[in-house]
Amino acid sequence: MDDTLAPMADSAADQGHAVSGARRAIRELPDELISQIAAGEVVERPSSVVRELVDNALDAGAGQIQLKLIAGGIRSLIVEDDGHGIPDSELPLAIKRHATSKIGSLGDLEAVATMGFRGEALAAVSSIAELAIISRFHGAPHAWRLEARTGELSPAARARGTSVEVRELFFNTPARRKFLKSEGTELAHCLEALRRHALARPDVGFAVWHEGKLVDQWRASPLPQRIAEVLNEEFIAQSREVSAEVGPMRIHGRIGLP
Repeated sequence: MDDTLAPMADSAADQGHAVSGARRAIRELPDELISQIAAGEVVERPSSVVRELVDNALDAGAGQIQLKLIAGGIRSLIVEDDGHGIPDSELPLAIKRHATSKIGSLGDLEAVATMGFRGEALAAVSSIAELAIISRFHGAPHAWRLEARTGELSPAARARGTSVEVRELFFNTPARRKFLKSEGTELAHCLEALRRHALARPDVGFAVWHEGKLVDQWRASPLPQRIAEVLNEEFIAQSREVSAEVGPMRIHGRIGLP
């Protein structure tokens, strides 16, 4: 290299090093970005939303749960239950981070008896999808509809219970939406998520619809019947019931024969 060019090259290298190693100031993240980061931990695909919403429905004491999907849950996903519902005064809180009815103190964490308790799911979903909640609390004259995006609360019609509508999942995070699989694959994941809940709660009725057509349905029934309906009769024949209790822990189910 020409000696006259060497100092210039060194100077450019020094500047490049200074730029690449420049210190960035510590600052608080905006709430919207915080929610989207949290959503990444909660929601990977439509079936993640199904799990969270069905958990909430079961915690609400639902006896019947319906799942309605469009385009494998990517375009639209609705979970309807006949649980105790949410009072209109609490609906805006339902979509706030760390707002929950399931725990209220540190001591409650030692005796959690619900499927969820963090107060994260609805807030996370509402940050990466269009979300609406329609709920009628026990004894209320009518239901109320909350649009998460606008916060608008308006009267609505439905029986006691709650419907959560999730539309256009990942509409504002196109990179994440791009990594979703085909509608058929996402539908299969949603069905698998619901089957797991159906096996765990034979006392609850479940139905799933896709594009307006009934895909599967399981009425409340004894566990052996539910297992036969969800898995098949052959599994019943090729498995044995297991039950054990150790201290505060209890396990009950069926295990396949070798």
